[in-house]
Amino acid sequence: MKRVLALFLSVTSICYAQLSEQATISVLTCGAYQEEVFSAFGHSAFRIHDPVNNIDIACHYGIFDFNQPHFYLNFAKGYLYYKFGIEDYPRFESRYIYENRFIHEQILNLTEDQKQKLFQYFKWNSLPENQTYTYDYFYNNCSTKIRDVVKAALGDDVNFDESYVTTDYTIRELTDLYLKQQHWGDLGIDIGLGLPMDKKAAPLEYMFLPDYVESGFDHATIKHDGSVAPLVKEKLITYQSRDEEIPKGLPTPLVVFSSLAIVALALSVWDLKRKKLSSWFDAILFTSAGITGLLLCFLWFFTDHHAAAKNFNLLWALPTHIVAVIAFSRQPQWLKTYFLIVTILSVATLLFWPVLPQMLHYALIPLVAMLGIRSGIQFYLRRSRNHSSVD
Repeated sequence: MKRVLALFLSVTSICYAQLSEQATISVLTCGAYQEEVFSAFGHSAFRIHDPVNNIDIACHYGIFDFNQPHFYLNFAKGYLYYKFGIEDYPRFESRYIYENRFIHEQILNLTEDQKQKLFQYFKWNSLPENQTYTYDYFYNNCSTKIRDVVKAALGDDVNFDESYVTTDYTIRELTDLYLKQQHWGDLGIDIGLGLPMDKKAAPLEYMFLPDYVESGFDHATIKHDGSVAPLVKEKLITYQSRDEEIPKGLPTPLVVFSSLAIVALALSVWDLKRKKLSSWFDAILFTSAGITGLLLCFLWFFTDHHAAAKNFNLLWALPTHIVAVIAFSRQPQWLKTYFLIVTILSVATLLFWPVLPQMLHYALIPLVAMLGIRSGIQFYLRRSRNHSSVD
């Protein structure tokens, strides 16, 4: 009850108070939490601490409301609406410590006037009509908002130095750095998001990740009455996470797809010996790939998920696979030609894998090989006059 009252007083204070001279505004960087894919990247927030006005709150941009109208439909279409939120800082801190996520605090080096400008921005942002923003995974998320809010409030007084970034990562490579324990989540992201993920990230674009927000602020400067000073006055390690043993999870996609590819190869040898097609296996395989292709086409052409455009995974996840599977029952002549084309396309995809503009996930190699093997068997036995039946 005391914490609820404290938060109520803090929210009321942010709406009506001015900060005292003892107030500080900080940027918080919180470590990864591997229980969920979205939390594996960490989190960023502001802290406003004013002991005179009894304010100690965390302000961040990572809130979304399941109860907003048409939430799931909007989410599927790419209209992701996130909100500015205020939270009691002690509660915020205890939650991240409980989850064993580090908390780094960068106290900003602000004059009284700059402090009030940033505080006024938070007050404006806390109004119901100003809380919501259109979320984008890489260009407008809860981390980039930290940088953008400081720039919006303080303008040209703040300068983010880009020269400290010396790596040459793409956005996909930056994402992969944080998903080493999220094998299936990493695969899902790599399948669902297309060529825009493979652009070289500009230094400021690294700041879609909380760790790079922290680095960006470490190297930023601010103007004080004509002089230039570091933007971060003091850096505190509020909590340093403990080393934990990585829990064993599901088999990795590479293990699963490699095992299935061995099964497909063995089944193909058996089909050649008996001159019969195991189309029950192919129905499952090609239907799964076809449904994946339909989803990728939907994300590309019918949603606002810009990162899902121009997806080269459609080289193997052809939506037309579903039509081919439906045609199994009628056995039309064009199926032979169709599976020849799929065989050639699968082999070409594997050969040109290293030089494709989009980096495809390595775990998909046995899956594409499996599609090529089974389409090749379908073509060969359908062409052969000696094949007599289909299982």
